[in-house]
Amino acid sequence: MAFFQNCDGVGRREVLRAGVFGATGLTLASYSQLAAASAVNPNAKGKAAIFVNLNGGPSHMDTFDLKPDAPAEYRGEFQPIQTCLPGVMISEHLPKIAGCMDKFTLLRGVSHSVAAHELGTKYVNTGNRPLPSLEFPGYGAVITKERPGVPELPPFVAIPNSAQRPGYLGVKYAPMNTTSAPQIGQPYKVRGITMSGGLTVDDLERRRGLLNQLDRTFSDVEKDSQLLDGMDEFGRQAHTVITSTKAREAFDISRESPEFAGMFGASQLGASCLLALRLVENGVRFVTVTNGGWDTHRDNWTALKTRQLPALDEALSGLFNGLAARGLLESTVVYVTGEFGRTPKINQERVGRDHYPRNMFMILGGGGIRGGQVLGESDETASMPKHEGFSPDDVAASFYHTMGINHTFEYQTSTGRPVMIVRDGKLIPELFV
Repeated sequence: MAFFQNCDGVGRREVLRAGVFGATGLTLASYSQLAAASAVNPNAKGKAAIFVNLNGGPSHMDTFDLKPDAPAEYRGEFQPIQTCLPGVMISEHLPKIAGCMDKFTLLRGVSHSVAAHELGTKYVNTGNRPLPSLEFPGYGAVITKERPGVPELPPFVAIPNSAQRPGYLGVKYAPMNTTSAPQIGQPYKVRGITMSGGLTVDDLERRRGLLNQLDRTFSDVEKDSQLLDGMDEFGRQAHTVITSTKAREAFDISRESPEFAGMFGASQLGASCLLALRLVENGVRFVTVTNGGWDTHRDNWTALKTRQLPALDEALSGLFNGLAARGLLESTVVYVTGEFGRTPKINQERVGRDHYPRNMFMILGGGGIRGGQVLGESDETASMPKHEGFSPDDVAASFYHTMGINHTFEYQTSTGRPVMIVRDGKLIPELFV
């Protein structure tokens, strides 16, 4: 997978590494029971989720919120096309998404004030405005804690890595990173899933016996350490996953028919979305797919039409249509976002658009979210929400709701500080059937 460097000099690889634990960021956390009954509604329609992170900040005006009647210094080069929803128009370079908009809700007029990549990414990956004094857990960590999964698979998988941190919940709720992206039609080997170098299951069992002896030797050391707790969880779950045929098959996208895989296109983003579908189908609760290259300060329209939008068009349409075809859309929530939008007014010197959190789009679909609608509206130049708009906190509260998680439930940090899952968000009632 290509790695793109954002304008602040921080490469996407480094941003993602900062969001995981240690050198690998791997955890295969298992859990045996739900949290307190007040935190979880087991009857919620959302059973699993796929979070697509468009790293760098996609231009809302050139994708899902075009303004063809705006002055020339705003409107850009692309033309709008009609979608399957009467009167709803999106970019001409997203024709396949235009044909499946009945399967999700498009949110326009999402607004915040955090214009830096790292902080904006933390905001939209947690639903909480970042604080210097507290690291909030990402969606995947909360879902890992609250919703039990199958023992043969990790509950939280990141393709290839994730900006979502476990925060104050502790390292045992961090993601298992694949560290690479799959390719359509090819077997996929994942570090920690596929044994290499001639290693056999018998070899693994012998090594596990040795590690168990070492564990007993150090069992009295720092019994209350979150780090040791997380590593212990990793060891147990890693052994289960590596020896599981179900896990190896779930990660192998080459098992898909050419016809089904073809819906996702040939890009690594499409292959990653196909893998995400297979994982939730087999019992993984939360999958992040990260796609970079959206930091288009320069040559915005060339980058979008030749590289970014064709891949996005095939990948997202493939994901929504594929989930629907497999009967998974009603139980799988899909959440698509960048960290912010881009300036409505064109940077003529660089032929691009700059960071702009005051107005952006987000997409939510599946898991009981009503499809086929657009909520929110921006003003004539897509500079601000036309009315009240939505915050990332509101979208987070609504996302947790459809997953059956009470966003107002309070956790406690390691120091005993009570913190709500989402501090400031409120539900968007129009999202729900």
